[in-house]
Amino acid sequence: MLDGILAGLSTAVMPMNLMMVIVGCLVGTFIGMLPGLGPITAIALMIPLTYSLEPSSGLILMAGVYYGAIFGASSSSILINAPGCSATVVTAFDGNPLAKKGQAGKALAVAAYASFTGGTLGAIMLLIAAPALASVSLSFQSADYFALMVLGLSAVAAFSGKGQVLKAVMMTIVGLMLATVGTDRSEGVERFTFGQMDLIDGFSFLLLAMATFALAETLMSVLKPENPNNSATEQKMMSELGSLKLTKEEVKSVAAPTLRSSFLGFFVGVLPGAGATIASFLAYGVERNLAKGDAKKEFGEGSLRGLAAPESANNAASTGSFVPLLTLGIPGSGTTAVLLGALIAYGIQPGPRMYIEHPDLFWSIIISMYFGNVILLILNLPLIPYLAKLLSIPRPYLVPMILLFSITGVYLVSFNSMDIMIMVAICMAALGLRLLNFPMAPMLLGFILGGMLEDNLRRALLIGDGELSFLWERPLTLTFISIAAMVLFSPLLRPLWERSKAKAEYEKAKQKAAAK
Repeated sequence: MLDGILAGLSTAVMPMNLMMVIVGCLVGTFIGMLPGLGPITAIALMIPLTYSLEPSSGLILMAGVYYGAIFGASSSSILINAPGCSATVVTAFDGNPLAKKGQAGKALAVAAYASFTGGTLGAIMLLIAAPALASVSLSFQSADYFALMVLGLSAVAAFSGKGQVLKAVMMTIVGLMLATVGTDRSEGVERFTFGQMDLIDGFSFLLLAMATFALAETLMSVLKPENPNNSATEQKMMSELGSLKLTKEEVKSVAAPTLRSSFLGFFVGVLPGAGATIASFLAYGVERNLAKGDAKKEFGEGSLRGLAAPESANNAASTGSFVPLLTLGIPGSGTTAVLLGALIAYGIQPGPRMYIEHPDLFWSIIISMYFGNVILLILNLPLIPYLAKLLSIPRPYLVPMILLFSITGVYLVSFNSMDIMIMVAICMAALGLRLLNFPMAPMLLGFILGGMLEDNLRRALLIGDGELSFLWERPLTLTFISIAAMVLFSPLLRPLWERSKAKAEYEKAKQKAAAK
């Protein structure tokens, strides 16, 4: 193994491969900033260009584009609330409010540092334990995946404000319902398509994200124009970059969430079928539930912890998704499926023997990921002042630009004009719900997890002859279900526990007074 790592290191530091890392990071960052052109599109665009390259150089270039695109997508989420890809939707929850407060520079800097930490820790864990982690991911069964999805849904409370838990649950159910539209993957029958060919494939996540966030917020600003004085003040604040430096207290507050989310994100990324999107939602939910007092109230209003958690998680998950790809030949996400195709096009079959038969290629990809994260940090920190200039564009010009990017991005995914009409219809519905103070994030969470929840429940029931005993027969499944139950019911049980504690203290004080 050590010989293989040294061979990979010598390949990764070749001038040609270092240049591929830099080009990949730059191209990925640029494409990632454009809503709709996420990492899958970015890598697909690179495939024809890599045919003339050595396999290691080509794959290092595409890997650089991958995590560069994830980083670039965070910038558009923070600056204009238009997520460049699904993995950075959560970044907008606290990143955009920070930009509106005149702290765009700090938000972009935190995103850069958190992404670097997540990507670096992910690369190190990949280097140390890739073959071993592959066997761990294989031990996951349908019942465990189902329980993991339930645990993910239990984070719904993290995406709702005070007194909005019921509304959040209702929106989650709407998301689960939307996930059922299209062709049933088990039976092959159409569900809720109303005979429309355009609905056979169901809704795309990008369409829903653009309709409920970028498009809906833009139209909200037109329908509900704010006080001109307030708007001018907000515009002035948004045009300010703010300091890029973090205080000691701020570093301390984001350090633990970043580390926790990096490990969580990597672990989720290792599981085939999970991916960076679920990792970012889970990390945000976990940090929101762990926060206490004022720190908890800041979530959704511009919390640095709420920004650092998903950013570190989605980068770590992107790195982790290479574990099943390289060691098992199983793509862990849509992006790694494209990379799998590129590997096969080079005549390389990824799998358990890849790191034995092609050690230089296997380890050079992993080592180049660390280089890529360093280069991303070096390249993008100086670019922050220029990126933040986007906020200084006057709103009358910014609004049409966001509309153009959103519509173009959704169209370029499917080249289907019907998707644009569906997006407008969903946007209208989202506008009405937003006016009634229904949170949109739980709907997206339900939609993301809905498909996998259903598939794994079906498989688990099939294996268990229709019995629900799989929920408590496997220790891992039972652990996930128990944690989900604790997360869901803790808000209800906490007042009872506090009342009981206060009563016990009162009785104790009473006994002491009587003894005196």
